[in-house]
Amino acid sequence: MTILNLLHASPTLFISLITLLGLVVGSFLNVVIHRLPIMMKRDWQNQCDELYESPQKYTEPYNLLTPGSACPHCQHAITAWENIPVISYVILRGQCRVCGAGISPRYPLIEAISALLCGFAAWHFGFGLTTLGALVLIWALLTLTVIDFDTQLLPDDITLPLIWTGLLFNLYHTFTTLPDALLGAVFGYFSLWSVYWLFKLLTGKEGMGYGDFKLLAALGAWLGWQLLPLIIILSSLLGSIIGIFLIVALKRGRNLAIPFGPYLACAGLIALFYGNTLTQQYLLLLNP
Repeated sequence: MTILNLLHASPTLFISLITLLGLVVGSFLNVVIHRLPIMMKRDWQNQCDELYESPQKYTEPYNLLTPGSACPHCQHAITAWENIPVISYVILRGQCRVCGAGISPRYPLIEAISALLCGFAAWHFGFGLTTLGALVLIWALLTLTVIDFDTQLLPDDITLPLIWTGLLFNLYHTFTTLPDALLGAVFGYFSLWSVYWLFKLLTGKEGMGYGDFKLLAALGAWLGWQLLPLIIILSSLLGSIIGIFLIVALKRGRNLAIPFGPYLACAGLIALFYGNTLTQQYLLLLNP
């Protein structure tokens, strides 16, 4: 019996391995979340320096692999055993082994969320191409959520490949048909683009960024145009609830900029797992 046959025949083993994979990939996502915005800013600075014929500020290599991970306080190089997802954090009690500086609990939290979402996808979709696609979408949305929350940026390095990857997966009707995926990408982009310009013409302000257009286009490419209304409604509802909470409970100003990407990502995950079910229930309510 081959490994693939064994995984197909044993759902428990399949779910366990996918959960473990989600844990490991979650550790790498932490690297992407931390380094990609820095890489973007360094690249922008170097482009400005080149434009104005100034010496480049950043010349040393900095990417997802170089330099190696180190404690930001004492520069202690993180060893392999100190980088085991979740387990190392528990063993080290959330502190650097050398200087004792605290390690953010966000790192094991992201790893755990990745593991749980991947395990749930394996259970929900079962063995097959659909689960593989769901994993790719989950990892991308989780990364974009945290980056947008931190920096209010949705990097093209993730959103644009996510659009094309969604279309490629739907060549085989993984989540929807290819024509529906193409329409989803187009309608997803231009729906928020239209809202952006309407809001700007009425208020003179920018209500969202172009990254939000691309993210919704990506969700449309993955899930089809039929689920776009659900995604927009859910993301708007989540944004309104959290926005009101920030204004009332935490007394934040009404002009506080709140990234919309995390709400789109959360709505996209809900639509990934239960989009068709929710849409059907809604249609039944309209036509009892």
